[in-house]
Amino acid sequence: MNEELDWSNIGFGYRKTDYNVRYTYRDGKWGEMEISSSEYINMHMAATCLHYGQECFEGLKAYRGKDGKIRVFRVKDNAERMQSTCRGTLMPELPTEKFEAAVKKVVKLNERFLPPYESGATLYIRPVLIGTGAQVGVHPAKEYTFIVFVTPVGPYFKGGFAATPYVIIRQYDRAAPLGTGCFKVGGNYAASLRANKEAHDLGYSCEFYLDSKEKKYIDEAGAANFFGIKNNTYVTPKSTSILPSITNRSLMQLAEDMGMKVERRQIPVEELETFDEAGACGTAAVIAPIEKIDDIEVGKTYHFGEPGPVCTKLYHHLRGIQYGDEPDTHGWVTIIE
Repeated sequence: MNEELDWSNIGFGYRKTDYNVRYTYRDGKWGEMEISSSEYINMHMAATCLHYGQECFEGLKAYRGKDGKIRVFRVKDNAERMQSTCRGTLMPELPTEKFEAAVKKVVKLNERFLPPYESGATLYIRPVLIGTGAQVGVHPAKEYTFIVFVTPVGPYFKGGFAATPYVIIRQYDRAAPLGTGCFKVGGNYAASLRANKEAHDLGYSCEFYLDSKEKKYIDEAGAANFFGIKNNTYVTPKSTSILPSITNRSLMQLAEDMGMKVERRQIPVEELETFDEAGACGTAAVIAPIEKIDDIEVGKTYHFGEPGPVCTKLYHHLRGIQYGDEPDTHGWVTIIE
């Protein structure tokens, strides 16, 4: 273990670790796994990732349990989501077994950076796939590079599991209904940067987008899915421009396990008034409870207050599975020997 790091105060950001692992796609096939200690990529200036956005990534975490074992959460699902993105952006799909092998290898190689149990920190795993073949003219590349690197991170929000304020930003769209919103590509995040900065400048944790077609329904935050709780029901938006969050899928299953109804459907903005609890969910924060949502343009505030009992129970239940403190009844966890 890396004794030099102050695990409880490392923040959420990039920190150099020892190794990353890579695969190269060339001549119509994926090569063998390579191990690298370099943080850099030697790339052609005409690479398609730089000009035509042929790029995608995933995010998952490794956890050190009380029993000392290392667990990674839903590796196969991340591999399948990246394959879906590849189909949408005409990049070659990396086989699930290669994706899983890369994740296991990079975690094992950087085991000394895996934070101790109950430190509040985790090892964040970032797989990224980029078009590295030179191309002028809008066409897919012939060469691609897949890299997995890791970095130890603290909580996504400084306060950890605490309710924070959000704001609806109406003057920007994150993604079009039939665009790339359902794929984990960098362009979606680039499109959210300006609205996110404006939200932060106004004192909010994050921004919420409405559907870009009618501006009537809740879509998602810049980097997280939304859910609301009412009448023993977990409600989350259904939209073609929302990234299918693996955390949200997990929470929906756990809500069902708890005897709750689950509804995935359009959520009109006005319906926010009827929810007892609300949260944003994703790999980085797991659940970020929402204190309130301000709709500044129409002068309306939707209050939810402190983290409610359902958000709290779901949060601790999911983290319990990730750390090995609760049974993994759905086979989500991969133990790295």
